[in-house]
Amino acid sequence: MNYLENLNENQKKAVLTTEGPVLIVAGAGAGKTKTITHRILHLILNGISPERILAITFTNKAAKEMRDRVLQLLRFEYGERSPRSELRSATGVPFVSTFHSLGVQILKENAELLKLPRHFNIFDTADSKKALKEAMLHLGIDPKENLDKVRHIISNEKGRGVTVSEYLERGAFDFTSELVKKTWAKYEEILNKEKALDFDDLLLKTLKLLQKYPDILEKYQERFLYIHVDEYQDTNKVQNYIVDLLARKYRNLCVVGDTDQNIYSWRGAEIKNMLHFEKTYPEVQTFFLEQNYRSTKNILAVANEIIEKNNFRIPKKLFTEKEAGEKIGLFEGRSEVDEAHFIALKSKELIDGGEKAEEIAVLYRANFQSRVLEEAFLAYGVPYQMLGTKFFERKEIKDVLSFIKASLNPESLSDLTRIINIPARGIGKTTLQKIISGKESELPESMKIKINNFRNILNDFKNVLTSQKPSDALKYIIKTSGMENMYNTGLEEDTDRLENVMELVTLATGYDIYPAEDPEVEQAHYGASGIEKFLTDSALATDQDALDQPKNGVKLMTVHSSKGLEFDYVFVSGMEADLFPHTKMNRVKKSGEEAEEERRLFYVAVTRAGKKLFLTYARVRTIFGTMEVNSPSEFLDDIPAKYTEQESFVGETPRKAIFSIDF
Repeated sequence: MNYLENLNENQKKAVLTTEGPVLIVAGAGAGKTKTITHRILHLILNGISPERILAITFTNKAAKEMRDRVLQLLRFEYGERSPRSELRSATGVPFVSTFHSLGVQILKENAELLKLPRHFNIFDTADSKKALKEAMLHLGIDPKENLDKVRHIISNEKGRGVTVSEYLERGAFDFTSELVKKTWAKYEEILNKEKALDFDDLLLKTLKLLQKYPDILEKYQERFLYIHVDEYQDTNKVQNYIVDLLARKYRNLCVVGDTDQNIYSWRGAEIKNMLHFEKTYPEVQTFFLEQNYRSTKNILAVANEIIEKNNFRIPKKLFTEKEAGEKIGLFEGRSEVDEAHFIALKSKELIDGGEKAEEIAVLYRANFQSRVLEEAFLAYGVPYQMLGTKFFERKEIKDVLSFIKASLNPESLSDLTRIINIPARGIGKTTLQKIISGKESELPESMKIKINNFRNILNDFKNVLTSQKPSDALKYIIKTSGMENMYNTGLEEDTDRLENVMELVTLATGYDIYPAEDPEVEQAHYGASGIEKFLTDSALATDQDALDQPKNGVKLMTVHSSKGLEFDYVFVSGMEADLFPHTKMNRVKKSGEEAEEERRLFYVAVTRAGKKLFLTYARVRTIFGTMEVNSPSEFLDDIPAKYTEQESFVGETPRKAIFSIDF
């Protein structure tokens, strides 16, 4: 029983309780993965065949980590022998995977029943969008205005367990419902023709298969006698249905999660799956993992103060045996540039003092915040690594830049190719090939008119670019090209894109009065010289960002991306009203359960920190070229003053950034 010695009392109880339903409420940094892997080890060492154990999580990274840790524990218990080969030759290994991988496995094993080849095609997001667009065009529906909205509705319906036939049986509610019905039906025809499933189908088809064929369900119930689900608070309806079906016969279901870290409702995650677990399984045994092994007492005290104000949660209180630690640092910047320079300089100070760069993270609520942070880190030579797409590598940013370059240089065919159908203008690949190969004269007259109209748009943009300030010119292009409407859908991902192109406008304001050699130069010339400098600097930034950043660099990422990670030092930037908590553009302020998710998101950000937490904000932030005066986030009011201390610049005097505006 040596493997139990490194577990605390509640972890040990959860590991030893193997029969029947088990709910493990595991706080941030409380060792949930350690508990799950030791539980799997305990089952195997007590005679359960590894192949009868299932563990499901949400990401390939998490699944790989869990699988490796189980095998590492087994290797330790079996001495020098390799448990991987030994277990495979004897009884197999535990099935550790994501929900989607489990779905693929079950569907492939039963593909004939679904009239699919075993190696069926899986449509990724781009494939799905392309197929939906094809469906809409076939039906005479404008995809430019409807594609993302319809795709979002179809995905949500599938996530709730609704098939296309079930949706078609509904009565006609409104125009949108009819639009979805027609498009979804045609979309399914395309999927069937391609022998393909999209990501949502991998779960929905699995559920329907298990519901329709009792003998197949029983086969998997017998195969997976002991089931574990990690991050249970993030499951949607279909995922929860699948788990419930698989566990229904033997009820040996162990779910692990934290309602306080439910931050994916916009993906369909339902917090009530965990809140109602005890109703579904009245005989459940519940264990609380509240001892945190990551953070200091001060950080945990702040985290507890923050999250206790939420109502939709399973109450718990994190504690630690670590020292009190440093107080939470608060920094108020004059602007977002000021804030970014503080973060970069403080990071530099920490690294110069011997701290590892990879143990420092900068978190932000919205993607557009990354641009000014990257500039500051570059300015001070602080190594960093972006998690996610770098600002100038983002598609929407490249699209705007291509509009500028194609307008100023009509011979740039790569830029022309990139944006000729953004938004969609009905100009196909064949037409584009004829333009590129110099055979435009062979095109039908109707297509020539479309091409000519597009060139007129580019000529108009050229006139604006050479006569107006860069920021005004970019605003005009974003609006007139149709990009603003294209991303103004209200969906999370489109809001991010719209905010990113607005941030590009903010960047361009730094070039609005970029001086020509002659200070008396006419205003009309400012635009030309400013936009040229803007393009040059953007190209250089792209080249520099494209270089492989050292892996030990400071990590820059959204709060959503930070979930599951931990660092010694964490900066949470943009702690301002309407930014964090975030208010969607053109939408009313969040309230009720939706508002609680923003608080949970802040809780996730705070609990990433081990030694020191910094919360920063700017009095003035420029958004879409307009300076806005901000109030500090309401979340800061929830933190007792005894846990905080004011921060100021250290070391170097902040450099004046080329993009900043003097106040």
